Amino acid sequence: MQVDAVYENARGWTGKSRTDALAVLHGRVVALGDDARELSARRRVDLGGASVVPGFHDAHNHMAWFGMGLDDVPLGPCRSVGEVYDAIAARARELPPGAWIIGSGYDQNKLDGGHPTRHGLDRAAPEHLVRLKHTSGHMTVVNSRVLDQLDLANVPVGGDVVTDEHGSPTGLLREQAQLLLRPLTYPTPLETVVRGLGRASRRYLSEGITSVQEAGVGGGLVGETPAEVAAYQLARERGLLGVRATVMVASSVLHDLEDVGFGIDLGIRSGLGDEWLRIGPMKLFADGSLIGRTAAMHDDFANDPGNRGYFQVPEDELAETILRAHRAGWQIATHAIGDRAVTTVLDAYEAALAAHPRADHRHRIEHCGVLRPQEVAKLAGLGLIPSPQGRFVNEIGDGMRAALGPEREGWCYRLRSMLDAGCVLPASSDRPVVDGAPLLGLNDMVRRETAAGYVLGPQERLTPEQALRAYTHGSAYAAFREHEVGTLTPGKLADFVVLSADPTVAESLPEARVLATAVAGEIVYEED
Repeated sequence: MQVDAVYENARGWTGKSRTDALAVLHGRVVALGDDARELSARRRVDLGGASVVPGFHDAHNHMAWFGMGLDDVPLGPCRSVGEVYDAIAARARELPPGAWIIGSGYDQNKLDGGHPTRHGLDRAAPEHLVRLKHTSGHMTVVNSRVLDQLDLANVPVGGDVVTDEHGSPTGLLREQAQLLLRPLTYPTPLETVVRGLGRASRRYLSEGITSVQEAGVGGGLVGETPAEVAAYQLARERGLLGVRATVMVASSVLHDLEDVGFGIDLGIRSGLGDEWLRIGPMKLFADGSLIGRTAAMHDDFANDPGNRGYFQVPEDELAETILRAHRAGWQIATHAIGDRAVTTVLDAYEAALAAHPRADHRHRIEHCGVLRPQEVAKLAGLGLIPSPQGRFVNEIGDGMRAALGPEREGWCYRLRSMLDAGCVLPASSDRPVVDGAPLLGLNDMVRRETAAGYVLGPQERLTPEQALRAYTHGSAYAAFREHEVGTLTPGKLADFVVLSADPTVAESLPEARVLATAVAGEIVYEED
């Protein structure tokens, strides 16, 4: 047999064993080691002793949001509200009056002065429409020109419009209140989404990402357009979708269907698609953000008396949606960050499974940010998949610590506890909430150091190999794709990344960089 390619002289980690060579035929791995080297090949590639691992798989990201956001004013580097206003004023000088100015990535925990306000934005860009997206995605600040166009008398349940001491809106819209902007901003033009997917794909491939799970399309807070899956199809047809994508459908899109019960048109549910694009879980929100202090908590946020966050939908409605989707055969992915939200979601899943038992459901809790000790075993016992973000610890960990206080900080993003309890652990970034480069994420899962140098929950550190397995096999499992990707074994898709250093060695992990990325056995990115 003649294969398409043999990649040899590698230091390979397949996810199950070590190998120094792999052979590819029709986009799949067909042999490893000696068996691969002995085959006749149309092309032989000497990897020069570089490390090879399965392609990274981000189990929870917002690909379209990230790609389109590359045009926004970047506010992440700002360290004061004055710097935010200066950045907006600079963009205003480039745009005609009446145009939108979008800024993204600010974090009030890192700003001297807290949240920007509409009055500051009015001074920075008096003739423009301004919207600033919080890095969490759970809140937005707008200027007066935008605020004056919103129906503030009808704020959706599960959100609020923040006011000052005089009862006047500050411009800060939290959680579901952001939907007030929909008449001005929704839907996003399909071509804009397609372009964003293409830009995101190029970045992802340069970082070794070969598969992703898009955490919400079609509606809700994170959906860009009701035709969002069409954007993915168009991006694929045009060769712009460079990574394999599993898309989560926003719960607001589901409705009653005869004979099916609860779903989307044509009876489509989790699992439809192919190796490039498929429908994944139903995605719904229980609560909000930890650093934004809107996550639903059992007790008050630290130094914030009376604030325990809130749910984005009533708890009984949340449980009913989970029950109906479970009964209709959907995989379910529920955003829950605060410990009270996690408790409520655990109880809802337990009730749904008791009423309608189903093996291998792989229901998920997205983020699972604050997990009390008594609920770790319940999470595993129900067969649920937590989907935490190890990268959060470094980039927003100091804000999370401040929100929780020392008594609860050990419950925050408990990666090792989840593994030890028996959960299958995926890895993800929630990009663009934080920098989504997997090598950064792996390092943070192992080190758990905040930006200020504090070790947040040292008992929750992973070994490099555990972290790598989460970013490959664990994420594939969370998407029902472990039979295709996640390991480099014969029969699997030949998606892999070539690294300058061995990521299973803690000392070399911080120095590792991506040399090349392959999808279906073809090199689609090479370092200059």
